[in-house]
Amino acid sequence: MSEPAAADDVSHLGIVLETADPERAWNAFRLGITALEADKDVSVFLLGAGVEAEEIDDEQFNVRGRMEAFADAGGELLACGTCLEIRNSDESGLCPISTMSDLLDVVTTADRVLTIG
Repeated sequence: MSEPAAADDVSHLGIVLETADPERAWNAFRLGITALEADKDVSVFLLGAGVEAEEIDDEQFNVRGRMEAFADAGGELLACGTCLEIRNSDESGLCPISTMSDLLDVVTTADRVLTIG
């Protein structure tokens, strides 16, 4: 069995967000921002209910603000086109429509992948 990579060996983090739970989504983007500040490349793929994250309106957890800060810090943000279509939603400037091929790219190129659901 191989040894896990040390934190210094991780240069690209992939986060798959599959929930519209305000606190979980907020924490996913907080982690992404922290990783970007540590000079890591970070991709967040919104899948399933995760594509609703941009629309979360919660007094305690400002998810949209964390998403914008994540994007402004250089994070890559992708949203499942099929999941958006199922919800009769469109892409936005913050969340471009993406495909399963894009998700495959995220999970196969990242050194670590975290799913938050």
